Amino acid sequence: MRTGLIAEKLGMTRVLSPKGEHVPVTLLKVDACQVTDVKTKEKHGYNAVQLGVGAVKAKKISKPVRDSFAKKKVELKRILKEFRVAEDALLELGAQISVDHFVPGQYVDVTGTSVGKGFAGVMKRHNFGGLRASHGVSITHRSHGSTGQRQDPGRVFKGKKMAGHLGCEQITTQNLQIFATDVEKGLILVRGNIPGGEGSYVVIKDAIKKARPENAPYPASLMAKKEASAKAESASAPQEVAEVKSVEAEMPTETTE
Repeated sequence: MRTGLIAEKLGMTRVLSPKGEHVPVTLLKVDACQVTDVKTKEKHGYNAVQLGVGAVKAKKISKPVRDSFAKKKVELKRILKEFRVAEDALLELGAQISVDHFVPGQYVDVTGTSVGKGFAGVMKRHNFGGLRASHGVSITHRSHGSTGQRQDPGRVFKGKKMAGHLGCEQITTQNLQIFATDVEKGLILVRGNIPGGEGSYVVIKDAIKKARPENAPYPASLMAKKEASAKAESASAPQEVAEVKSVEAEMPTETTE
């Protein structure tokens, strides 16, 4: 069992499949998803990694949390989420996970908070059919009708379907398929819709009812090594240019009489 990812929902669009079919997809942005804490079975009683995403101002974080991040030498994060993992899937503190952690064609489970819709009636909240729309009903066509019985039991049972708050609930949609990933832009394209509004954060994990593909990286696809090599190449290039300029400056110039 390996870790998942935290991503921001950008919205929905459609793309063309290799067969020329229009496929509705949800765009998820993964920006600096970093390991902020590691928990081991010897010290904490279970194995897990904590991931964080999103930049946040220091004044909006409590002092104990700031001190904890400073001690670990990790940047402050807006959203934190813990993932239970196997012992051989633990990651190093500060490691950054790439979007190719998931491969195209893989099935995932996505958890998000549904869009809040305020106080809703029973027809919208529970799909009631409503009362008659013709004779005999006076301005109560969309009401729920009777909610109790007689003197016995003389009360309304708990859990009765009635009007109330709709939305703002944690929902997990299972067995969604990864359509494609874009490492450069940090995007994951998921087939279909996922819970949550635009700009909300969702959690992506390997599907529990589907087998993980063999080509999926284990324990994770990290960006630390890739960025380190890229920075080393970019840092060496200016030095080479500077050395060439210094050599040219030292070379004597020919004069013609």
